[in-house]
Amino acid sequence: MNSEEEFYDAETGICLSAEQCNEFYVCVCVFRTTLPAPMFSRNDFSVWGFLKKCIGMELSKITMPIVFNEPLSFLQRITEYMEHTYLIHKACTLSDSIERMQLVAAFAISAVASQWDRTGKPFNPLLGETFELTRDEEGYRMISEQVSHHPPISAFYSESLNQDFSFHGSIYPKLKFWGKSVEAEPKGTMTLELSKHREAYTWTNPMCCVHNVILGKLWIEQYGTVEIVNHSTGDKCVLNFKPCGMFGKELHRVEGHIQDKSKKKHQVIYGKWTECVYSIEPKVYESCDLFSVLYYGLLMEVLFACDQEQSTGGDDADEMPDVQETVTMIPGSTLLWRVAPRPPNSTQMYNFTNFAMTLNELEPGMIGVIAPTDCRLRPDIRAMENGDIDTASREKERLEEKQRAARRERAKDEEEWSTRWFQQGKNPYTGASDWIYKGGYFDRRYPHLPDIY
Repeated sequence: MNSEEEFYDAETGICLSAEQCNEFYVCVCVFRTTLPAPMFSRNDFSVWGFLKKCIGMELSKITMPIVFNEPLSFLQRITEYMEHTYLIHKACTLSDSIERMQLVAAFAISAVASQWDRTGKPFNPLLGETFELTRDEEGYRMISEQVSHHPPISAFYSESLNQDFSFHGSIYPKLKFWGKSVEAEPKGTMTLELSKHREAYTWTNPMCCVHNVILGKLWIEQYGTVEIVNHSTGDKCVLNFKPCGMFGKELHRVEGHIQDKSKKKHQVIYGKWTECVYSIEPKVYESCDLFSVLYYGLLMEVLFACDQEQSTGGDDADEMPDVQETVTMIPGSTLLWRVAPRPPNSTQMYNFTNFAMTLNELEPGMIGVIAPTDCRLRPDIRAMENGDIDTASREKERLEEKQRAARRERAKDEEEWSTRWFQQGKNPYTGASDWIYKGGYFDRRYPHLPDIY
């Protein structure tokens, strides 16, 4: 984990250090590296004309024009948590609980990395919609289901193929429009269980905000405190996803520490969720004399900001701060995780990562094997991916009306919706409301699934 030398596999989209390449097998599987068609231009659409009616409202209750979307379902977006699963595999091999917590923290941070520059909104899943992903070469499989429509709740369950870990949770994304920005609060608990160590970790994800949805360049920040708790040992990692701040100094930065049950600090975590994460001993971190550097940098930013304000006379847009894309490594630090490079055509493909590019691929042999509710079979997402926006828009409206009609029929017959693969219950570690996987999906028996498409 101390090695800075890394290897990037263009076929799999995996970025591994030399040590990881030695310790884990990497089976080269050929996944697609582009979408069938590039993204369409949003320049001809009046965003303000639509959004001015939505200020202060929760956007999950509003039918959004397809111009806001990217060709993935929210269930597929959740699956992007698994892009850096090698971190969990590595944690399973370690004997020290603090070292395991370091990698769990890196995994939690890496789970939001794909959101950088992803300003398109995933499609709202239809009630009963599912998505499965099996990656033999990375040693896991995952199933997710839309278990509620109002409020919109997505439940997921993933497990390693050799039963080393399970990772599961449910997410209720609350979206609000505040005039110039859209704020997303991903309510719900993430739970990671490491069976070999009989450990369970829980945490919630940070807040996300998309700026300049009306005017100016779109940009994203993550902010808030994330607490990762090891319910077996009492260890805790407290991560602070820092807001941009007045002069943008903290944009994308994350910082925190790992403590044991007696609150003794063992490691400091620092870096950027868009780039990389390091750990270092607290004494080394605290002894690093950064005051003069920070003071000089802040002074320069104040002078620059004043100069900009005088020269521009103000602006209605939230100007995106200049981002220093390199994290300064403090001597003695250990690299925990570094983001994989995005493909060269990413900006023409909704800023997708290599991993995201593969999620809606309908591979030969899938039809008749995956459930008929799998979102790879959604006609509106498929049409958008193929560049046919008019068909995508018509299909989106048809599916939404079909869902409303089905809800009216259930109400008339006084019939309650029944989930297929998850059931509502309590998280066994936090006691909070959660959706628990019932099992059975991968038995491949789907005779009574609803016709939602």
